Amino acid sequence: MTDDAWVSLFSGGKDSSWALYQALERGLPVERLVTVHPPDDSYMYHVPATELASLAAESIGIPLVEVESSFDTDDVADAGEQGDTEIEPLEAALTDLDELAGLTVGAVESEYQNSRVGAMADRLGVDVFAPLWQRNPRELGETMLGAGFEIKIIRVAAGGLDDSWLGRSLDADALDELATLNDQYGVHLLGEGGEFETLVTDGPHMDRPLRLDYEVEWDGTRGQLQVTDAWLD
Repeated sequence: MTDDAWVSLFSGGKDSSWALYQALERGLPVERLVTVHPPDDSYMYHVPATELASLAAESIGIPLVEVESSFDTDDVADAGEQGDTEIEPLEAALTDLDELAGLTVGAVESEYQNSRVGAMADRLGVDVFAPLWQRNPRELGETMLGAGFEIKIIRVAAGGLDDSWLGRSLDADALDELATLNDQYGVHLLGEGGEFETLVTDGPHMDRPLRLDYEVEWDGTRGQLQVTDAWLD
């Protein structure tokens, strides 16, 4: 990498994709994407379908670094210690990258994630670009859609979100319905509390759209898409 290179923490979901897009729009020299593949009970990271990040990276045209993150629940005393443990493999991978100048991160309101990434950046001596931080969720969602992001909901786990949301596009109508669910159930409009997870299948930062075949897994209260095939058009 060059001596002022940036790295984008990238899951393929809307928030990390938007942070990457905003960094590129501002001319930050993003030379690597870094995807963490976490366990299902991760507190730190976007969990579902991270295996598709490599296809998204191919469409974006930026090399991808993949990091496995795991932990033994018997070895962590509480949620705080778990977060500290989860970030260690990511920090080790970033330490191996030469001449790193900064990181992009897609946190919106999660102090749990933002504080740990910030502390890691301090230890590494690099800057952080967090363009979603403390933004109005409705305005942020509308801005993503206005920029041409195509966003698919791939996991739901909250009251008011049933299996009809799985595979649905996060569009203007969905934002309207999520605003109602926010009033009724407290569902965050952008799923910041883990209410839902997303995958960006197309956008202005991608050369080719990502397409999926999938099956719906639903247990009566929560569910996700089980991707059976994925490709770039």
